[in-house]
Amino acid sequence: MKALEIEEYLTDTYGECRHNAQRMAYACNTLSDQNDLDSRDVFHLIVDDKPIEYAHTHSYGFHTGNGRDLINKFTELYNENKDEDYEY
Repeated sequence: MKALEIEEYLTDTYGECRHNAQRMAYACNTLSDQNDLDSRDVFHLIVDDKPIEYAHTHSYGFHTGNGRDLINKFTELYNENKDEDYEY
């Protein structure tokens, strides 16, 4: 997933992009590679709380352990190396 896609989606859907789209792209792509997930599914889990059915992220509308783990790992990836410039 590219940073430009993220920025456009957030602006179109929510009116603005409040976060660093480059770091979001890095976190989405890294997490998807590490867990054999689609990066767009990871993005929509984080931004829209949309379940990833094949990863069992939700049960009865609540996050499963796997869902919470993915969200926490995304946060760690997003926050690490804040000074680096990512090319996504």
